Amino acid sequence: MSERNITRLIPRQILFGNPDKTSTQLSFDGTKIGYLAPVDGVLNVWVGPAVDPAAANPVTKDTGRGIRFYGWAYTNEHVLYIQDKDGDENWRLYSVDVNTAETKDLTPVEGVQARIQEVSPNFPREILVALNDRVPEFHDLYLVNIDTGERRLVQENEGFVSFITDDDYNVRLATRMTPDGGREILRSTEGGGWESFTKIPMEDVLTTSSVGFDKTGKTLYMISSRDRNTAALIRVDLETGEQSLMAEDPQADVSDVMIHPMEKNVEAVAFTYERKHWQFLDESIAEDLAYLRTVAEGDVEVVSRTLNNRFWIVAYVVDNGPVRYYRYDREGRDAQFLFTNRRELEGLPLAEMHPVVIGSRDGLNVVSYYTLPGGSDSDGDARPDEPLPMVVVVHGGPWARDAWGYNAWHQCLANRGYAVLSVNFRGSTGFGKGFINASIREWGAKMHDDLIDAVDWAIQQGIADPDRVAIMGGSYGGYATLVGLTLTPERFACGVDIVGPSNLVTLLESIPPYWQPLVDLWATRVGDHRTEEDRAFLAERSPLTYVDRIRRPLLIGQGANDPRVKQAESDQIVQAMQDKSIPVTYVLYPDEGHGFARPENRLSFNAVAEAFLAKCLGGRHEPIGDDCEDSSIAVPVGAEEVPGLTEALAKGERKNR
Repeated sequence: MSERNITRLIPRQILFGNPDKTSTQLSFDGTKIGYLAPVDGVLNVWVGPAVDPAAANPVTKDTGRGIRFYGWAYTNEHVLYIQDKDGDENWRLYSVDVNTAETKDLTPVEGVQARIQEVSPNFPREILVALNDRVPEFHDLYLVNIDTGERRLVQENEGFVSFITDDDYNVRLATRMTPDGGREILRSTEGGGWESFTKIPMEDVLTTSSVGFDKTGKTLYMISSRDRNTAALIRVDLETGEQSLMAEDPQADVSDVMIHPMEKNVEAVAFTYERKHWQFLDESIAEDLAYLRTVAEGDVEVVSRTLNNRFWIVAYVVDNGPVRYYRYDREGRDAQFLFTNRRELEGLPLAEMHPVVIGSRDGLNVVSYYTLPGGSDSDGDARPDEPLPMVVVVHGGPWARDAWGYNAWHQCLANRGYAVLSVNFRGSTGFGKGFINASIREWGAKMHDDLIDAVDWAIQQGIADPDRVAIMGGSYGGYATLVGLTLTPERFACGVDIVGPSNLVTLLESIPPYWQPLVDLWATRVGDHRTEEDRAFLAERSPLTYVDRIRRPLLIGQGANDPRVKQAESDQIVQAMQDKSIPVTYVLYPDEGHGFARPENRLSFNAVAEAFLAKCLGGRHEPIGDDCEDSSIAVPVGAEEVPGLTEALAKGERKNR
């Protein structure tokens, strides 16, 4: 890449800082608009007139981690949001009167996790909430008044994974795991008991779920892969059990369903293979989407709708710019631009994300995405002029997926001079049950082979320099990083592990209590830590077992309050590396959990990661500078391995004295 073609360095703050406005939602009557926006650097809920979003004011007062999840109540005068403490995922539920900004803690119990079960227009001042306050493993259902916080027990949990409720707050169905890793759906009886309604085999359990009821309550919409490979949308007659097909795609599972907010009929169904596409069951919705595609560039997402379905909030998603939000009046067929989510991204030299299907060594089609630095592809053939250092960014889950669109890490790394590759390895969701089931008991084996095959493809295509390939990711992506540096120690030049497990036995032994009902799912698909035979198998698939094989630099990031991947997962591999005199840099945040929510912490870790990658791969980086000063960062081990980190920590300590 010639010097004159190198784009200017985009500041980290622009790429990873708080958005200007995001999570835009209309009240159900369409009179108000809400969104998340910073107040003194902390995300809070803002509310204003729907016709004048610029007149919005903050109605919440969070000063710590920032609010990430909120929604409107059907009163149209309240917003509901959840917040935990320092990443512990013991979510509390709050109600805010948008007229007075008065906040009510609806679940004021320490060490308990609240989940919103159902919000219904039939009961605007009450919601169904799931709480594990009686038994930590199981969430009971309560009816909670959003004005007073008064709650009443509706359904005690007798060992179920979840409940399925309707708009009248009736508990219609319940689900529980079966010992073979399948799932059973049970129906409530008039006598207050339960009877089996249907069973979901193990091979279908991750690709089959309920969507909701029709207006009569006699039909259940389900996403189901039973009797097929990809998950289709079906309707189930609850009286007879008869099933009928509504929409399916031969390559992809259902990824989204549009259901009329009031009439409860299915209007459209989306499927996402490389890109998202829709099938329309209601012609009027097809006409709306046809018009909306003429309004702006990008994939159209309907992110909020009024109860009468007249007004929508529509988001336009692109790969090389911010999300654009519009307020759409269906009656007038008129879309009015509101704002973008990140104004400072506008006009920046951002890179295009390329979808590609890569063949695995055993014949699977692996949907992947790669991004090239600006100026590296002079003839526009989606291949760089010369092989580049490359970073493989591995998604978490593992039962999740990467998709096309703006990705801050892709943009940051491409701007620094790297090719970036994200791989939907087997076990990723959205590609049919055959693809997801090909990952059973394949952690650290065929799932990792898919990543290696994708790297080999990038090398063969002249995209990646084989001597300068890094691997990084969070959660399962962190585990994949550790696998990469232990089981294939010569393949990667370095690794960045964020909250990744190092020992599958201790990971499964320390899952949160409310995950216990799902233990048979993990036992079947990963390995059963409750048997001696599988404990040995899990040890074979654990990076900690092979720590002495690590040859390349490793950066580890961890939240001290992580309830999913405990701090011990990082502590033990760091200690094992120290015992063998293998260098490692360990970054720890005392006020974070499974990932880094506070923007100051996120910014500081990304600054460290950027400097680390530049040292290992030779790319550009923005110096760490002051980006550690306002964070809670601690580096127990290895600060000297990252350029500028020791100085940045000392500067932060001086400031905070």
